[in-house]
Amino acid sequence: MYSVAVSRDFIANHYLIGGDWGSENQPHAHHYNAEVRIDGEQLDQHGYLVDIVAIEAALDAVIADFRDQMLNDKPEFAGLNPSIEHFSRIICEKIAAAINPPGTGRLRVKLWENATCWAAYRLAF
Repeated sequence: MYSVAVSRDFIANHYLIGGDWGSENQPHAHHYNAEVRIDGEQLDQHGYLVDIVAIEAALDAVIADFRDQMLNDKPEFAGLNPSIEHFSRIICEKIAAAINPPGTGRLRVKLWENATCWAAYRLAF
């Protein structure tokens, strides 16, 4: 199985809702690191699983929409607690819609909100 990955860091703001999480209930920023990883067995005619430039462009476009924004105010988070679990799924679904990997495999977004905490979401294609 082949793998290719791209990561980007960015800052976004949020506050948690629906429970008592102390200071996390107040608006604050996280320095996120998003890693997009694609795994598959079939390469395209150029010997790529997915062109890394296409992955970079898709990730940059998705992150641009969230960079320096309040996640709670974004339509993707309407009715949701803006947890890193939900955020990793939202990014993953947006990346999947922007690229077209050949064959079958998996697309995973691993989203770090600090040096020690992360969540991930994986889609099969």
